[in-house]
Amino acid sequence: MNMEIFLMLLMAVSVFTGLFTEAVKIYLDYFKVKFSSNLLAGAVAIVLSVLVSAAYMLLAEIAYTDKMMVYLIALVLLSWLSAMVGYDKVIQALMQVKNNAREDK
Repeated sequence: MNMEIFLMLLMAVSVFTGLFTEAVKIYLDYFKVKFSSNLLAGAVAIVLSVLVSAAYMLLAEIAYTDKMMVYLIALVLLSWLSAMVGYDKVIQALMQVKNNAREDK
């Protein structure tokens, strides 16, 4: 794996983390389960980064080496970090838009 592929996988995980987190939130809200949004986004990012890297390694027929484990750990940590930062900012922006729409009526 090179840096370009790593960044592509990180981008894919970051994009899908928001989508999957919203889907899980709707599911949990339906069953009235209490949860922390940040922890949920972090958990989704970790699961997705492990699945995406495993799928890449299987499809590219790459063996688990020390270098690949470093990439996997970096992907997990950076995915979690981007999920925590990005998720809060997106939700904050949506709430501001929603509140402004109510004030305009």
